[in-house]
Amino acid sequence: MDLFSLKSPHYSRWLLLGLLLVFTLVWFSNLESRKLFRPDEGRYAEIAREMAVSGDWITPHLNGLKYFEKPPLQYWATAAAFKLFGEHHWTARWWPATTSFACVLLIFWVGRRLYDEEAGLAAAAALGGCTWFLLNAHFNALDAGLTAFLTLALLSFLMAQRHGVTPVENRNWMLIVWAAMALAVLSKGLIGIVLPGAVLTLYILIERDWRMLTRLHLGKGLALFLFIAAPWFIAVSLLNDEFAKFFFIHEHFARFTTNVHRRTGAWWYFVPELLIGSMPWLPFIAVRLRDGWRREGERGTLQPLRLLLIWAAFIFVFFSASHSKLPSYILPIFPALALFAGVQMQRMEPKTLSRLAWGLAAIGGLLLLLILLGGEHLTRAFSKDSSPFEIVRNFAPWLLASIATFTAGAGAAAGLFRQTSRNAGIIALALGSLGAGILVMNGHNELSRLYSADQIVQEIEAEHGPFDPSAPFYSIQMHDQTLPFYLKRPVTLVQYIDEFALGLAAEPEKGIAKVEDWKSRWRALEKGYAIMNHHNYQHFTAEGLPMRLLARDPRRVIVSRQ
Repeated sequence: MDLFSLKSPHYSRWLLLGLLLVFTLVWFSNLESRKLFRPDEGRYAEIAREMAVSGDWITPHLNGLKYFEKPPLQYWATAAAFKLFGEHHWTARWWPATTSFACVLLIFWVGRRLYDEEAGLAAAAALGGCTWFLLNAHFNALDAGLTAFLTLALLSFLMAQRHGVTPVENRNWMLIVWAAMALAVLSKGLIGIVLPGAVLTLYILIERDWRMLTRLHLGKGLALFLFIAAPWFIAVSLLNDEFAKFFFIHEHFARFTTNVHRRTGAWWYFVPELLIGSMPWLPFIAVRLRDGWRREGERGTLQPLRLLLIWAAFIFVFFSASHSKLPSYILPIFPALALFAGVQMQRMEPKTLSRLAWGLAAIGGLLLLLILLGGEHLTRAFSKDSSPFEIVRNFAPWLLASIATFTAGAGAAAGLFRQTSRNAGIIALALGSLGAGILVMNGHNELSRLYSADQIVQEIEAEHGPFDPSAPFYSIQMHDQTLPFYLKRPVTLVQYIDEFALGLAAEPEKGIAKVEDWKSRWRALEKGYAIMNHHNYQHFTAEGLPMRLLARDPRRVIVSRQ
């Protein structure tokens, strides 16, 4: 008998609360311990830090320069956390982790309302243990927050349009939809309304449900949307003449239609992210796609599962067609797939569930065997001068533990499914995947010396004392996005532009255009610091530029002028 079945007399709400407690503790367990990952985590932590320090909550700055690539909602939330609790790793990551955690709770509640409590529990387990959703929720970037508000919009729409909803409920839920889209726009731009609008249009065309247009509350909804989203856009435009053209043309139209951001990829770019990111639920989704597409009930009634599939398919195709691609762009599809998986797994035969779970366990076992037999060779294959074997090898034990945890969870789920303990099996599979994800992130922190400036800054301060805040700090033909956060100050860019083009154009005096100009300044200094790559350090040393080596690691060198 399934201990987690609501139909079972053995079912206990206390057991469900216990699961929530375990999930909460594991979910938030490693936010502080992991160093910031460059570039995104360093970038978004530093923007928020500078906002908190300067008190300018309208115009975002990165490394002391105007930065208009994204709207400010996450900057505001992180800066507020810095002001209240201090500048820590966990306060830098609390927004994506907490909004994603709220998504798991919300999908449980909506799944329960639309179907039943067991479907809600299965959907929440699927989302909480979904690989790509889990990893991005613990990473300080903007896609998790965007996904949370898009998911709120999607799930609220399902509640607003469900069969039997009252006019008042329809209005209230649709207002939540409009508010969620406004917050999504404040999270990452116009994509927050473009994606839901396009999906709704496709759904109406496919279903020919024109009456749905009368249930969207366009007037009140648009007014609420503008009330929430418009004030910051108006304020920042009034204070910065260059904002509107850069944000709306360069960051939206040009990003999608051209290669200006140099993030191109093949048409199949997102296929690996979809296949790996939806694990361990991919097999259960795949075998039920046809059944999930079938219409349930009369034409004109909401088809939630169809809408979920349209949502996932459109977002996947939309970003596949874009000229700018990053792996996290398709993150908003995974909550929809999790709800689909939760509903469909409740409809599958226990034997089918068990066979699929055994298949996952077999894949995990093969991966374990592969790493155990050839792990050192694989590690050496991924090693190079900038990623030395002595550091990379530290990740291997964590990877083994992660795969073993996943395999154990899949094996336990297979056994539970075979005993018709459906919900217990789903939870076992989810906890195995959740544990595996946390372990692999903790293991990745073993590589922090390669992607974070935290350790090199700590080593210098331990040996030479704190950096002098009055002395200039130069970044030569490179920029480590995590360095300003750990220094608690911007650095001066030398012959480096990249994403700082707008900021340097507005305030060119904050950068140095040519290395030769920097050299003359450097020679005249009494005290200063510089970070550079190994090639430049060797070149400057050979030509006799006065420098004292403070510290070096496989990817950077920091020197002083003393």
